[in-house]
Amino acid sequence: MDQRVNPTPEEIRRARDDNSKMRERDLAIQLGISEAELVAAHCGVGAVRIEPRVNDLLTGLEAVGEVMALTRNESAVHEKIGVYDKVFPGEHSAMVLGADIDLRIFPGVWKHGFAVEKRDGEEIRRSLQFFDAAGEAVHKVHLRPASNLYAYQKLVASLESTNQSPTIDIEIGDATVETDDGSVSSDVLRERWISLTDTHQFFGMLRSLKISRRRAMRLAGPDLAWQLDGDAVAALMNLAAQDAIPIMCFVGSKGCIQIHSGPIASIKPMGPWINVLDETFHLHLRLDHIRETWVVRKPTKDGHVTSVEAYDGEGRLIIQFFGKRHEGEVERDDWRFLAEHLPRIPCSTAA
Repeated sequence: MDQRVNPTPEEIRRARDDNSKMRERDLAIQLGISEAELVAAHCGVGAVRIEPRVNDLLTGLEAVGEVMALTRNESAVHEKIGVYDKVFPGEHSAMVLGADIDLRIFPGVWKHGFAVEKRDGEEIRRSLQFFDAAGEAVHKVHLRPASNLYAYQKLVASLESTNQSPTIDIEIGDATVETDDGSVSSDVLRERWISLTDTHQFFGMLRSLKISRRRAMRLAGPDLAWQLDGDAVAALMNLAAQDAIPIMCFVGSKGCIQIHSGPIASIKPMGPWINVLDETFHLHLRLDHIRETWVVRKPTKDGHVTSVEAYDGEGRLIIQFFGKRHEGEVERDDWRFLAEHLPRIPCSTAA
């Protein structure tokens, strides 16, 4: 049962005014509430509650034109500037396959939505923000100077909720834990792994065998997965930028996976963060949150595909990197060479 004593909406708004430069996520943590509760407190004074009708949202966003799409988790923030086009709606999963904005969405996770206006000097910043049942952000859409404001306002009006209460009910549950019953043998795992014909089959294999991703990597053998040392992700990003190797970079929340496909160029470290600050792609990654990094080979009908995957101290996937490719294409030689020559941890210490 939730025994929290939350600040009132008035107290939350006062705290926001007193800490105007603090990020919403950080202020919510300081107040002991979820980010969704902080935003909801501003309903009627800068925020409008909207229904999280994901398919209606996605099909309506194309008319808004250029925006910035943001998906994050505890350790990585992924921002892409572009248009929501090539939308494929779906009840259980939806996709946006535009040239710049590329998303895999799980609509059932999206529980709360808000249209937010925030004044910054003479400028009004507008965004659509969506959260899961626990009040964690799943996806945000930020307007830009080139956005069509009329189309945005029309979309917000079509999604506006009849409930504009400044409080919301939050479901406090246990963190998601991967299934792992510990009974799968290395031989069984390898047989299933080697028989894969598509990277998308990998999750289904793990689920059917009831094994976690990291345990699977440890059991699979060093021909299929091996562990890298702590500097590997920074090295990957710098080398990919230096050699202009086009990559795919995946960052996911519980309700959305956002993908960048293409080269990266401007790599800027700042404290514990490493940042990509390119024209249409920004990535902010906490290197100090990374506890394990793995290279993983997944067989496909076009030859094996190589990923680099970073995990936090609780075993949660932070970020994935692939070489840029389309289905039906073999993996890029330059990406494969880069991934296979990142600094490894000897097998004897990775088990």
